[in-house]
Amino acid sequence: MSSSAANGYEKKDVKVSKIIAYTVVLVILFVAILIFLNEYFLYSSEEVYYENVLAPQSAQLQEVRAREHELLTQYKVIDAQKGIYQIPIERAMQLIADDNQKDTNKGKNK
Repeated sequence: MSSSAANGYEKKDVKVSKIIAYTVVLVILFVAILIFLNEYFLYSSEEVYYENVLAPQSAQLQEVRAREHELLTQYKVIDAQKGIYQIPIERAMQLIADDNQKDTNKGKNK
């Protein structure tokens, strides 16, 4: 038997610098894992929220959008006696642009 075993304890000191280094590395690793898990949780919860709440469109919203599309893209007689008609928004913008262009050209010719 060795003399240190006979006395019941180790005679040399523990290397404190190694214990501190291992502890620092483990703490940094633990913090990095916690940050990763937190980011993963946030990403997953946002994805689930988007898929379940934001992505699906209600039937009411689809009806409103279809009605809006019809109003913006259809020709329609609103009141024939008064001469009120509905035209597509693109055509209305083109007519206004053409009128403004004519007014601009008239002003230049004077």
